[in-house]
Amino acid sequence: QVQLVESGGGLVQPGGSLTLTCKTITSIFSAYNMAWYRQAPGKQRELVATITRSDSTNYADSVKGRFTISRHNAKSSVYLNMNSLKPEDTAVYYCNYYTMSSSPRSPLGSWGQGTQVTVSS
Repeated sequence: QVQLVESGGGLVQPGGSLTLTCKTITSIFSAYNMAWYRQAPGKQRELVATITRSDSTNYADSVKGRFTISRHNAKSSVYLNMNSLKPEDTAVYYCNYYTMSSSPRSPLGSWGQGTQVTVSS
């Protein structure tokens, strides 16, 4: 069973905006904290943003002030609103989950297919 499904990526010009969606199953969403990651070509996957079950958020320095993570309980979904996009934001974006006693840098789920974000003029 696919547990994590990302969508919403696309091609956008520098300075533009996109909103990514991560849909998961209710049992995961209700029990775990969620996070967004990204992997650019030739680079390691990196943590972008996290949100706990109590809606506490944290961001990588590179996206702070530009990206906003949120969650919708009724839809078992997590969103990543991305503004003022830069070419260096180009990557495949993934979501995953972790517990309060584990690190978001070691997420618990199997990786989904991700969604490609390309920032280019």
